[in-house]
Amino acid sequence: MTRIAALKKKLMESPEFRVEYEKADAEFSLIEALVQARTKANLSQTELAQRIGTTQSAIARLEGGGVSPSVSTLRRYAEATGARLEINLVSQ
Repeated sequence: MTRIAALKKKLMESPEFRVEYEKADAEFSLIEALVQARTKANLSQTELAQRIGTTQSAIARLEGGGVSPSVSTLRRYAEATGARLEINLVSQ
């Protein structure tokens, strides 16, 4: 086991750490999905911004995790990239 994997395993034993890790993991997954949708649509941030009616810097902040997007923003992003927005709540 690598040092990082061992450290993560040890840290995940803490309930507080696990909660924060899962929150961050969900945010990173969303950001990854956004970038993948834009890339699959073969759009630059500028082109996507024009389709949505915003600025390239707003798209950069969204894809960089600098803002918490509204459902409306996510829906417009999905439509502009030819994707479909799907939101799930999962029991723990």
